[in-house]
This record gives sequence, structure tokens and C-alpha cells, in this order.
Amino acid sequence: MHALGGINKNLKEELISDYRSADISNEDFLILEYTEKITLRPAEIKKTDIDTLLDFGFSQAAIHDIVQVAAYFNYVNRLADSFGIELEE
Repeated sequence: MHALGGINKNLKEELISDYRSADISNEDFLILEYTEKITLRPAEIKKTDIDTLLDFGFSQAAIHDIVQVAAYFNYVNRLADSFGIELEE
């Protein structure tokens, strides 16, 4: 996984534009795909989504971490949006 400070500008732009076409590892792609589903369609998550990650080699602990981080950022972003807080650029 890329460290936040170590990500190159082109990759950052690719990820923001469409992670599906970005030059990332299969592992990073699966993380982003699962995170997108957690964020946009959490009720659609099925055992097969977890099995895909497990079959690729993710541990239960790693999947737990993905869920915790995604859920936390979703929570914080929704709080900020609800209070009208705008991000600084």
C-alpha cells in the first residue's frame, strides 16, 4: 500500500479520477473496490465479498482494519457534511 506522503502526483490524480483505471496493485484495487461498496452500498455486502478478500490472501484482521478505517472516515465525513464544515485545500 502507498504511504500518503509517498504517492506520486499522477497516481493521486488517477485515483481521484477513477481508481479502476489507476496503475495500482491487485491488492490495492480490491481494497478500494470493497471500500467503495462499504461507502456507497453497505447493505449489498455479502459473504462472497469477504470470501473474495480471504481468497486473495487478506486475513480476517486485515478485512477488519479495512472496514474500521472506511467506516470511521465515512462517519467523520458525514459529521462534517452535516455541520456544513468545508475542507481546506
